[in-house]
Amino acid sequence: MVLTSLCYGRPSFEKAGLSSSKPDGEISIDDPRAEDVRALLQRHLAFARSQSPPEDTHALEVDGLVDPAITFFSFRVRGELFGVAALKMLDAGHAEVKSMHTAEAARGRGMGRALLDHVIGVARDRGFRRLSLETGSMAGFAPARSLYASAGFEPCGPFGGYRPSPNSTFMTLPLMGG
Repeated sequence: MVLTSLCYGRPSFEKAGLSSSKPDGEISIDDPRAEDVRALLQRHLAFARSQSPPEDTHALEVDGLVDPAITFFSFRVRGELFGVAALKMLDAGHAEVKSMHTAEAARGRGMGRALLDHVIGVARDRGFRRLSLETGSMAGFAPARSLYASAGFEPCGPFGGYRPSPNSTFMTLPLMGG
């Protein structure tokens, strides 16, 4: 059974007048064409493009995220969008984390970790044996690399259609029982 929605902890957003170490909200499959999702994805693309040269900006546009090989997730609190992530099937045993982004107002509150844990869980449930990702090697991507490393991802070589680049960091996580 594939999980499509999870709720987490107690509210943790100052905006909501609450605080906690665990985010409160729901992760569910979403449509990357939704207006609020498009706006967050535009901020994600703008950040990626500001940090990486064009040939090494691998963030997907909205049209790329509606691919049947991709499952797109959002993290919402009381309907408000705070983060997104996608799971892309590369082959029967290998998947990729794509387009992971947390709204600036929600950073440092466990939102990214909750999304990443969810994507890892879905990948395991779907029987993938390995989950990989590409992120930037520049300083602006250090928080993302730290998050992935804390979840057990380790450096690896290029995979899928990627090529070696000093601007890219490739990481992978073996999934037990997949």
